[in-house]
Amino acid sequence: MDPLIGRDFPDSMTAKNNWLFHAAQMLLSKPCDEAISAILAFTGAGACADRAWMFEYDDTGLLFRNTHEWSHENVTSHVGDLQDTAVTMIAWLHRHLAGGSAVMINDVAALPHAARDLQAEMLRQNDKSVLSVPIFYRGTLRACIGFDATSRHIRWGSDIVASLAQCGALIATARYERVLAPLPGGKQNPKAPLPSEPLIHLRSHGLVRGVTSAEISALHSSHDYTTVYLDDGSQITDLRPLSVWSGLLPAKHFLRIHRTSVINLLHVRHLDRHAGSSGQRWEVLLRGTDKPWTVSRPYRQDLRYRLGV
Repeated sequence: MDPLIGRDFPDSMTAKNNWLFHAAQMLLSKPCDEAISAILAFTGAGACADRAWMFEYDDTGLLFRNTHEWSHENVTSHVGDLQDTAVTMIAWLHRHLAGGSAVMINDVAALPHAARDLQAEMLRQNDKSVLSVPIFYRGTLRACIGFDATSRHIRWGSDIVASLAQCGALIATARYERVLAPLPGGKQNPKAPLPSEPLIHLRSHGLVRGVTSAEISALHSSHDYTTVYLDDGSQITDLRPLSVWSGLLPAKHFLRIHRTSVINLLHVRHLDRHAGSSGQRWEVLLRGTDKPWTVSRPYRQDLRYRLGV
């Protein structure tokens, strides 16, 4: 059986959902990473996929890593599994993507022998059908976006493929033009992510978003969950307690300032040691949020030392 041939999924679904309009709306109204997660959610659900995802290549084009994922409830998440992985693992798929072709694998089990490494990973994720659409920026393959079907075999139709490709083109402009393009005068954009820095994956209600520790401004405990504040102004409620997060973050940049709060010292923009009506309260202001963060007395000396004030 040819793995690229199979049952069509109705093309009318894309017209019904108007993906391109909604993708543009998300990218214009939300921080880029949050918008990408939202795009995966509505396109994946609209195409009756079990999982929607995006992976990116590093600047050398030799490594790739998963960055964003959406999945139905009870469908396993694998966004954290492939991080800075050699492209040779997906060589069969990569060859088609680099040539500008979307790849519709209707039957993962029927992939050719040349794709055995890729097939093994897809079978491990319980994939039956997979759609992969390349994302280019200024002629360079930068990422791939796609769908997984784990409950049945699907061949998504050409209209869905085209609509997903259009969403990918919008994502490329928003993500790489704004984030990776050099600043005027040839200066490097400080927002450009470091390819070597590992991602921390935030999980909330079926959405998974990969961020670097440098993008995290602060964290606040919300009972058994943690609200993560990012430097782009967005916030995500992650399904892990603050105690778990303490072991994930580099101690040289992160400091607890309250029983329920941890901040990134690199994002401190102001320390007020005379806040409140009595002038006795300490508050910190951080990039990415207007929320004042209270510093409890037991943590003040350490904060002063770390900030050098």
